[in-house]
Amino acid sequence: MVQPSCRIVGWGKCVPDKVVTNHDLARTLNTSDEWIRERTGIRERRIAAVTDSTSTLAVSAARVALGVAGLPPEELDLIIVGTVTPDYPLPSTACLVQDALGASSAAAFDLVAGCSGFVYGLTIASQMIQAGSCRNVLVVGSDIMSRVTDGTDRNSRILFGDGAGAFVLQGSDEPGGVLSSWLGSDGSGSKLLTIPAGGSRCPASPATVREGLHYIQMSGREVFRFATQILRRAVAEAVARAGLGIADIDLVIPHQANVRIIQSAARALDLPLEKFFVNIAKYGNTSAA
Repeated sequence: MVQPSCRIVGWGKCVPDKVVTNHDLARTLNTSDEWIRERTGIRERRIAAVTDSTSTLAVSAARVALGVAGLPPEELDLIIVGTVTPDYPLPSTACLVQDALGASSAAAFDLVAGCSGFVYGLTIASQMIQAGSCRNVLVVGSDIMSRVTDGTDRNSRILFGDGAGAFVLQGSDEPGGVLSSWLGSDGSGSKLLTIPAGGSRCPASPATVREGLHYIQMSGREVFRFATQILRRAVAEAVARAGLGIADIDLVIPHQANVRIIQSAARALDLPLEKFFVNIAKYGNTSAA
């Protein structure tokens, strides 16, 4: 039996209507448009409305992706939602998406891997399709980072935006599709980027709210140093596992965390920056989205 390939047949996004520019942030933070652009490449970001939630953004992006694929939601076998800002601890956001779409035959689960969530979901989906467990899989990255960011913290507030992105993946008898992946982790750096409270180790309480422990805490310099190294390595590993060389690559679509991280990776890989897709100026860092 020939192992099926996994193809991306549908794609969609959803971003909130509200745009917050660097100039807007400069009114309340000790910063400026020039300072933010020089250090991050960000000019503006989208911020969710009160009526938005992670699941509503995810559903909107998913419907666009299903429309592109021409696939009824009833034919989905699995829904994976990558997020660090779920609607609730329980039930999973993926189950809320499944219900809203009417995907009556789909299993559903959330995946918590931060900014890597979409790539983790893509890898799991492709492996399940190639193993023959699923035919059609929806992968969504959706995060409302503005809800977990301290509005008075210049270092984190300037970086993050809200949004959702979705892929429909489908098994195919034709060769091609997702050729390779490379995943990794380093839990030793867990304190460098964390939301300390709200879990079983530090449950929510009046004290955790007063101390701002439900907001992102980040050691920006250390995270930047790690990211510059790991992006270069991830690209090289994925390319090698696909049986290709760096010179074969026409386009790299990296996570949009900081334009300087992307520039550093381009130099290390000896690729022109024109080969890297960059839209961080419009959206900021939308985590799994």
